[in-house]
Amino acid sequence: LANHPPPRAKASNSTVGRSRLVEIRVADLAKWGRFGSGKGVILSFLPRESSKVGQSMGRFAKNSSRISVAPMMEWTDRHYRFMARLLSPKVWLYTEMIHARAVIHGDRPRLLGFDPVENPLALQLGGENPSQMAEAGRIGEDWGYDEININCGCPSDRVASGSFGACLMAAPEQVGHIVSAMKKALSIPVTVKCRIGIDGREDYAHLKDFSNRIIDAGCDRIIVHARIAVLGGLSPAENRTIPPLRYNDVYRLKDEFSDTPIEINGGIRTMEEIRKHYAGALDGVMIGRAAYENPWILTGIEDVLSESPRSERQGLAIKPDLPGAPDLFDVIDRMNQYIIESFDRGVPANAIARHMLGLMHGRPGAREFRRKLSGDWSRKLTDSRILGDYLESVRANAMQAGIRQARLLESVAN
Repeated sequence: LANHPPPRAKASNSTVGRSRLVEIRVADLAKWGRFGSGKGVILSFLPRESSKVGQSMGRFAKNSSRISVAPMMEWTDRHYRFMARLLSPKVWLYTEMIHARAVIHGDRPRLLGFDPVENPLALQLGGENPSQMAEAGRIGEDWGYDEININCGCPSDRVASGSFGACLMAAPEQVGHIVSAMKKALSIPVTVKCRIGIDGREDYAHLKDFSNRIIDAGCDRIIVHARIAVLGGLSPAENRTIPPLRYNDVYRLKDEFSDTPIEINGGIRTMEEIRKHYAGALDGVMIGRAAYENPWILTGIEDVLSESPRSERQGLAIKPDLPGAPDLFDVIDRMNQYIIESFDRGVPANAIARHMLGLMHGRPGAREFRRKLSGDWSRKLTDSRILGDYLESVRANAMQAGIRQARLLESVAN
């Protein structure tokens, strides 16, 4: 299922539509670590209700408030997303940006394959051609993605040379055509991730005009990075830090387009900052590099996403390890199992382990944990048994570091 899309649902006269029945071998389900043994099982897939008429996406309503992890090139691949889902059941996840032409003509299992546990999951597409973007979005919907996002925020020279990414903010009419074409082709939400502007179009009026065009075209949600993008003058890394943050522009946009979900992104690194923005007037908070460098931050999201009214949520205390949060070593155990299973399918161990380097951020033994999972250590491991022994030794060392720290604190207290 992770590598092959389910058959596209046929339309029916009912509100929900016909269910799709797909038979899955239990041997495959066991590999996902979610089901027991038996001879077979039938899973029912219900087609999502159309967003064109304002209907919901089942349990992931398109207008619901949410917290998400930003799409980040070379970081938010399927292995990171698998780990992120272990840390937070409800955080929205995004793929790395994939160009529409690659989706249409490339290796789809490699580009689009994902584990079912990753949902809710959005596919971010790059491109400037409306028909190609619509076709790529339709393919993404067939593969089981919950949302298709259009990249209008990436400032890299390579992206700009292809006339997509942040440079599209200079062409709001073109982006409107892209959104319109995709809305006609898809039944899942079409969203846009953008900046507050680009050099030469830095004032709020340009952001308002851009947003108005894409909203009129049917955009379901706008995720706004609260910095301008300087094209041709700053590197992508500099564009994440040098242009000043202008959060007020994002809040002003929500005031003017109150019926459209607006989500904020940029410079949000702590649970206190997440909570502050989530408790306000906006419809979501997107976390970027903080969710990668310190992935344990994701374990606090369920607390912020509590059912209590926003006026009550403002007083919530965010603790490092909340009640109900996963145990760190349970997560490490599950990731080690995932590494071994993937290794048996030909996936290099360090392709997954590199995403775990921040798991022990700020904890005793973090440096040694990172050292043992960094570099080319996996080249010397020739089979899954040896790999498993090595991963278990890394886990044991990390646990011993925690025990030593606890004993030290206890002795100091006494």
